[in-house]
Amino acid sequence: MSESVKEIKLKLNNCDEGGFSAFIATYQTDGRSGVQALVKRAEKQMEKLAAERKRISQMQVFENKYRTEYPVICGIDEAGRGPLAGPVVAGAVILPENADILYINDSKKLSAKKREELYDEITERAVAWSVGSASPQEIDEINILQATYLAMRRAIAGLLVQPDILLNDAVVIPEVTIKQVGIVKGDAKSVSIAAASIVAKVTRDRLMAEYDETYPGYHFAGHKGYGTADHYAAIRENGISPIHRKTFLKELH
Repeated sequence: MSESVKEIKLKLNNCDEGGFSAFIATYQTDGRSGVQALVKRAEKQMEKLAAERKRISQMQVFENKYRTEYPVICGIDEAGRGPLAGPVVAGAVILPENADILYINDSKKLSAKKREELYDEITERAVAWSVGSASPQEIDEINILQATYLAMRRAIAGLLVQPDILLNDAVVIPEVTIKQVGIVKGDAKSVSIAAASIVAKVTRDRLMAEYDETYPGYHFAGHKGYGTADHYAAIRENGISPIHRKTFLKELH
């Protein structure tokens, strides 16, 4: 008895990346229109995967450029420079050579669900990774740019493997002796920087969700401390909390 279209569809749904070719070869001569639709879907999924692999390969250009001279490459990026509340968080990630973690990208271009999935894969597969942060009080004391550099230095210091080179998103970090390369829009051009941006963003978002429980009137889990209308309304109603950046809210105190 031949397989039903429903059974074949279930096979496709359970197909891993390497199984699409075999699926297509098995069912491309099945004359049923429903099966042919599934074959076409498998072909499109293969095309999408090929395009994604090409994109990831293009995001390894800087890693490939520097790896011969500097084998241990670390990506650096931050999350949370713009919010009114919470810390600024930096990520430092050393990926293995030719890391093929699909869908890595600038964290801002990813859904929260995809960031969480990639965070798990990145931290599991990384040679080493670390996060560092600077508090709202430190931001107020030394300004957001210097606090960002401080968070980055703390992330670098937390690595269990010493990098040979840092690939940074746009900046060159003061007081760091390791060779650095600042890449404008680096989180969209380098897998290492993109990985660091995801680790930093997920870490900070989780922190803001914890702060939401401590300071429930501000809805930090939703806006993550950014200056939304809802956030400003909560500040006017409840005042400035201990995790607000007072220098960002001079007009309100």
